[in-house]
Amino acid sequence: MTTGPDDLRTLLREVTRELAGRPLDADLDHWLNEQHGASSETFRSLKSACEAGVAAGWLCNREAAGIRFGRIFKPADDLHGFSVDVVDMKDIEGPHHLHPLGEIDLVMPLEGAAHFDGRPAGWVVCPPGSAHRPTVRDGRALVLYLLPEGRIQFT
Repeated sequence: MTTGPDDLRTLLREVTRELAGRPLDADLDHWLNEQHGASSETFRSLKSACEAGVAAGWLCNREAAGIRFGRIFKPADDLHGFSVDVVDMKDIEGPHHLHPLGEIDLVMPLEGAAHFDGRPAGWVVCPPGSAHRPTVRDGRALVLYLLPEGRIQFT
């Protein structure tokens, strides 16, 4: 069973290896959901690791404006230049931000029929230059964010 940060990092290392050098676009969104979507072992393993991290207190260990969050890993070579953040949101709208190099999100519902930006369990790819106010509706979800070079701009 995956229980610690090193275990989560190992799982993410495999995913980010497959993402390295790929454009963050609709094709990647489709591919991720086909290959590692909500019914996949990858999804189940990542969700289990994140749930264990929240329960143990090393993940989402900060809170602001009703959102629990935390950057678990800074950009690193073994993560192919991605940083990793995880947020715990329940029926809430988060702070507006820009994705200078894009953003890849893994939506992991915990309660109800939680949707992130209108999307159910699975992956959401935001292209470079996009922006949003991340929103979870209809329940509670953990959302794992992969950010190229850790770049994000809050507005």
